[in-house]
Amino acid sequence: MDKKTISQMIKENYSTLSPGQRKAAEFIMEHADEAVLLTAFQVGRKAGVSETTVIRLAYALGFSGYSQMQERIRKDWLAGKQQAAAENDSYIDNAAHENLFKRVIDQERKILRQLLDQVNNNDLWKAIDALIQADRIYIGGFGSSFAAAYWFYYTLKQMRGNVYISGPQGFLPEDVCDWTEQSAVVIFSFPRYRKETLKLASFADRKGSRVIAITDRQLSPIGQMAEVTLTTDELMDTGHHSVASVISLLEVLIAGIHEQVRERIAGRQKELEILIADQELFVE
Repeated sequence: MDKKTISQMIKENYSTLSPGQRKAAEFIMEHADEAVLLTAFQVGRKAGVSETTVIRLAYALGFSGYSQMQERIRKDWLAGKQQAAAENDSYIDNAAHENLFKRVIDQERKILRQLLDQVNNNDLWKAIDALIQADRIYIGGFGSSFAAAYWFYYTLKQMRGNVYISGPQGFLPEDVCDWTEQSAVVIFSFPRYRKETLKLASFADRKGSRVIAITDRQLSPIGQMAEVTLTTDELMDTGHHSVASVISLLEVLIAGIHEQVRERIAGRQKELEILIADQELFVE
């Protein structure tokens, strides 16, 4: 027991604690700097439980009483302060690494500011209308672009039916043969550009389906083929492509769809919640 911190003890025993004991335990974990100075009664009052509950928490964690538990809290807190001081020294010694972190964050901010300035509102609403009116939506994203494509697919599936997605390595002809002029095809493409995106756009052109490109620049290979091209205007000279800017752009599309067909989405999500509850998919 001596080698374990109070946080580790709480985590290991959390499932066996009573609701009141959990409240006290959570207060201790989140406010250790206060708990080191408080009596069991004071901890209970701040956590919204009785003094007896706090004492029983100490027993449940294997301590002989509250005083022994508080001593452990105090030791862990002091150890944390010492570690923070050591990390502060390390911060000074590793300023170059911290500057690297700052440069990355500053770059992300710059990309998002550019996104705000350069997004064409008409193109956004054209894409939103196409996604609302489509009889089916097919989303293509290959290689590293698949991550953003899947996020968009999963989110759209909560809002409407007939949404499909490619695999990360390619797509099947069976997946595209039922496209119509009312279908919408959303294609993600970022450097290095995959040939599958052009093949997918060619299939869409044959079917007369509307192609929406999510890419880094208007004149990217897929950008030139799409009816609507939405760009993130990423900083190509760094060799790093920001997924944050892509997700932000998709969030705008999702918000626009939700604004236009709010009631329809609410009805679908209500039905989904019933199914999810029946299957007990989530912990809470």
